[in-house]
Amino acid sequence: MLHLRLITPADTTDDVVRLIEKTVGTTHLAVLPGAARNPAGDVVMCDVAREAGDELLAQLREMGIDESGSIAVENIDLSLSRRADKAEDDAPGEGADAVLWDQLTEATHEESTLSFTYVAFMLIATMIAACGVVLDNAILIVGAMAVGPDFGPVAGLCTALVRRAPRLALRALTALLVGFAVSMVVAVGFSYFMDAVGLFSRAQLEADRPNTSFIFNPDWFSFVVAVLAGIAGTLSLTSAKSGALVGVAISVTTVPAAANAAVAFSYSEYRQAWGSTEQLLLNLLGIVLAGTLTLLAQKAFWARQRSAP
Repeated sequence: MLHLRLITPADTTDDVVRLIEKTVGTTHLAVLPGAARNPAGDVVMCDVAREAGDELLAQLREMGIDESGSIAVENIDLSLSRRADKAEDDAPGEGADAVLWDQLTEATHEESTLSFTYVAFMLIATMIAACGVVLDNAILIVGAMAVGPDFGPVAGLCTALVRRAPRLALRALTALLVGFAVSMVVAVGFSYFMDAVGLFSRAQLEADRPNTSFIFNPDWFSFVVAVLAGIAGTLSLTSAKSGALVGVAISVTTVPAAANAAVAFSYSEYRQAWGSTEQLLLNLLGIVLAGTLTLLAQKAFWARQRSAP
């Protein structure tokens, strides 16, 4: 269930209440006339089944409530109410399958921001991965994958393509490209430093590396895994099952590929550098393609659900 808290101008409150009352899957409606001060107006609260939430939010935005007042949405972790149970039973579809497009756009917008924290995580993840590829240590590679925040901008790009939001697409692309570019440049400097202190060597990079050689040898399995990870990651975001994102993060080879390319470049190992770059691009392509198609499929599914009697 979702909890909606609205601030509505007094002259639109009756229309909002009628909309909520006729929306299947709503309950616990409460109206507090004149309770809001900034902006001035009435406070309207209700609970709505997640599967009915997106349509209700879309209609509220069509009424201009987001501009003249306010729309706040919270997830309800526990609701002990027969009316709430009935509202969920009446709403079409299953809550776990529902997509709240406004919530998804807002979440990916935040995750796609080129911030100091985002760049810091990218740098740390890439340097951990650099140590992993030189030492041929799979544990470090997995750790770097989990630390890397690059799935956020990728998800933002997928959302922007489906919702036709060019500003979000530009924001996500900027975060993605700048994040990888800066982290790879810093990883080159990190490699020079580690070589100078005797912790990295060309011999380590050129040695047989059974645990990490896949990073610079992309194949069809790389693309298949990226596609599957893109589907899983998108479903995790849209269904609010964030726990699956950890598994997605350690399934793709974006950050390790960027790190291996940087270390290989520092030693003029251009074959490895190019192979790692191909791996990086192949993974990004697979995730973006799968994520976009998954969102399109979910959009079509819910459009069909709404039109069904």
